[in-house]
Amino acid sequence: MKKAKGTKSLIGKVVFAITLVTVLFALIFCAVIKQYNKYGNKNFELFRSDIKYFVVGFALLLIIMLFFFVCMAYAASNGTELATPEYFGVDFEKDAKEKEKLKSVEASDKVETALATVNSKTSEFEENGEPASVSVSATERAKTSENALSSADGSRFYMLTEIDKAYEKYSRPAYNDEIGLRELCEAFRNFSAGKLKLYYDIADIRRFIGALAVTKLIILQGMSGTGKTSLAYAFGEFLDNKTVVVPIQPMWKERTDLVGYYNEFTRRFNETTLLYKMYEANCNEEIYVTVLDEMNIARVEYYFAEFLSLLEIPNPDGRNLDVVADKWDDDPKLLQHNGKLRLPTNMWFVGTANNDDSTFSISDKVYDRAMVLNLDKKAVPFDASDARGIKLSATHLEKLFERAWREYALSDRNMRRIKKLDEYMIQTFHITFGNRIMKQIRAYVPVLVACGGTELEALDDILSRKVFRKLESKNPVYVKQMADGVCGYLDELFGEDKMALCKEAIRLIEQNV
Repeated sequence: MKKAKGTKSLIGKVVFAITLVTVLFALIFCAVIKQYNKYGNKNFELFRSDIKYFVVGFALLLIIMLFFFVCMAYAASNGTELATPEYFGVDFEKDAKEKEKLKSVEASDKVETALATVNSKTSEFEENGEPASVSVSATERAKTSENALSSADGSRFYMLTEIDKAYEKYSRPAYNDEIGLRELCEAFRNFSAGKLKLYYDIADIRRFIGALAVTKLIILQGMSGTGKTSLAYAFGEFLDNKTVVVPIQPMWKERTDLVGYYNEFTRRFNETTLLYKMYEANCNEEIYVTVLDEMNIARVEYYFAEFLSLLEIPNPDGRNLDVVADKWDDDPKLLQHNGKLRLPTNMWFVGTANNDDSTFSISDKVYDRAMVLNLDKKAVPFDASDARGIKLSATHLEKLFERAWREYALSDRNMRRIKKLDEYMIQTFHITFGNRIMKQIRAYVPVLVACGGTELEALDDILSRKVFRKLESKNPVYVKQMADGVCGYLDELFGEDKMALCKEAIRLIEQNV
């Protein structure tokens, strides 16, 4: 009865289609007659040349329609409908049922395995003369079945769950808690030269270590091939904790590109290497370096915006990054509170930046929050006397920074000089240091001195990166007019030829006008 009803419905559709085509043919025929009357008998040849393409196309349409009707009639005679997946031998519903069946079979196999293990243990107890009450109750069997089914699906965070398992029996390794900042810089430079054949000037090494004391975001600028990425890579090798390199993609616009996202279809979280390393860093005291390779090939303010905001929070315990909006019972331990992951205090982000037509300019918002190092020259190769790496904890490194802040605090004389320079820059260029820059100066200068530099060298370096860099956004013609006066004032305030980097920044703007 069902088949006969389907056949009648199909015949009705065919009759309707034939009626529609017949009406179409009649209308076209009327149009042809009208066109013929327009041309008249005298212009019959002209009419025939214009109408022949139309007749050919119309004939092809008729053939296609007839073929379609034949296919429909054949389908009706076999009791099937045309253009369905089943007609072409595809049964999606059946495939879905088979997948569900296989999934249930796998889960039931795990249940049977778990129950068999429990029953075997029960048998052992009974053979050894233990009371029969040791046997598994119905409630315990149901609980075992539920756990087995849960393990069949697994946590939505596979990689992070594996970290929890790996750190169940974690023991703190032996760190070098005796080394100082000066020895750290020398050891790192020798290791890079001796083991990796990467040569750096000792001043660049000191700037890099000093930048670690100021902020968690460091930007390395310079021409291609000057060792920007390799510097961060070498530091990870030196500490026996490999550096993570994240190649930035041009289409990145939000932080999910960095940490991943929850996939509603697979019910799994697409975890990234950065998320994995951030979670791992919260479990130990290692020093982690993450390289944002070619960070300005996309807009930093878009994909790194949440990180920039969190890094400004003074209390590290308040720097919590949203990973998921809800909480599952089998989520990793560090996410079970509110779905947030704390930004690890032992992780530094090092961005490499190139300035060319394929990149975006880095905004002042990013520059103000980061420490900038310019690697413009390659160091001269040298023979390294000692090329051994060390095991250094982030806890000890922070203690070294705190000791430097106490022992080598910025002198009162240089504080007065900075105040006078600030007043001069406000009057001349309407540029001020600001509280953030002053805080960075107080953190950077003592650490650079502890690494083996001098106070004026440290001031020259950070002022050129933080204050005189802002002259690039001013009127270049005006800056050129005031260049000699600014350089003269620097010599008068700090001593002749003492602020070479600051004057170099001014002269570079002057040359580009």
